[in-house]
Amino acid sequence: KIFSKDRSSIWGQHGNVHPFSDEDASIETLSHCSSFSDTASVADEGGEAGDDTAQEDFQYKLKGFIDSTVDKSAKTRQGALDGLKTAMATRILYEFISERRMTITDSIERCLKKGKGEEQRAAASLACLLCIQLGSGIESEEVFKTLKPIFKNILADGSANIQARQAVATGLGLCTLVAEDDILDVHATMECFENLFTRSYARMDGTCPLISPQTSQLHTNALLSWALLLTICTANQLKDILHLPKLPRLLESEDVNMRIAAGETIALLFELARDMDSEFEFDAWEQLCDKLNALATDCNKHRAKTDKRKQRSVFRDVLKAVEEGDFQCETIRFGTERMIIDSWVRKRTYDAFREFVGSGMNYHLQANEFIRDVFELGPPMLVDSATMKAMKISRFERHLHNSAAFKARTKARSKFRDKRVDVGEF
Repeated sequence: KIFSKDRSSIWGQHGNVHPFSDEDASIETLSHCSSFSDTASVADEGGEAGDDTAQEDFQYKLKGFIDSTVDKSAKTRQGALDGLKTAMATRILYEFISERRMTITDSIERCLKKGKGEEQRAAASLACLLCIQLGSGIESEEVFKTLKPIFKNILADGSANIQARQAVATGLGLCTLVAEDDILDVHATMECFENLFTRSYARMDGTCPLISPQTSQLHTNALLSWALLLTICTANQLKDILHLPKLPRLLESEDVNMRIAAGETIALLFELARDMDSEFEFDAWEQLCDKLNALATDCNKHRAKTDKRKQRSVFRDVLKAVEEGDFQCETIRFGTERMIIDSWVRKRTYDAFREFVGSGMNYHLQANEFIRDVFELGPPMLVDSATMKAMKISRFERHLHNSAAFKARTKARSKFRDKRVDVGEF
């Protein structure tokens, strides 16, 4: 298996609940109980009884969302899928979901097959979050075996909704990373992605194919998923892939997101190649560095300022990676811990998970055993509520700190502005 980790039960069993009403079948009903901190605050105020009530209420709403995924109304199904996505992104629900994983899988399958556009997109995202919750093991493998053929059919179907294909291109990559148990199947999935993003290659004469922005986004998602699966390839597979000479052609794309994705993928390939062979050499190294340098200093007037700023920042790092094997480290802080993103492999993996859990990423880094295993963080740390309270800065102290920082920044900028005054105006 690609990843293996025994899972322990996080959620306990609760009593029977009443049926879910139609009035509650909306995303808003989840908002007051969607974060981990809410349960903690209820427990502080009302003790264990309050904690149990909050958990029962939360499960009650989740069951309602699951039931609503088969509703006749597309709007209701969409709201139910979004509600489940929010819950899975912000909570650890392993035991609750494990007991209902086949029901949820059937709902996702139905929405992917019969839904349209946004509903298919939400279902594909929910499939990823379901695998993240279940972790690497038999349960997630069963889920993925059911959904993988549907994912691949949608991805290869040129007549399918483009938004659904974009979501599936991203979802298939992460689900493969988490739940695929055969490395040969990983390679087959990568070929599916290659069949898409290679269509954005610049021609031999330097011209780019005419591609719509939506299709370009599909190809970008496919490239990023392909790069994600590179991180778990065997050495023999990497030797074949690393000699892909056409990949730099994507740097000619008119789409800034495609250029950035291509640059980061090239940096990732060089990192993997040098890990296998410290003397690795690329035949067109000088031409590649010239192109990367041009993108890092791009001043073309026909491109938007925000696009140029974003592109220059990324390609400065990519150029350092290709020329010097360097990486700009980033520190992620969560709770009492911190994690250092110190390689392109780690960055691609972190970005892939963060795309689905969003603002819940720090919580998953703290409490999700599977994600902690992926990033080698060890078992979850147990921190009591008293310690957490002692660590938290009060709102008033935070206000004073921000005010002082604002005043200092204003003074510094005022001095700088004074030096730029044009005396000729007076």
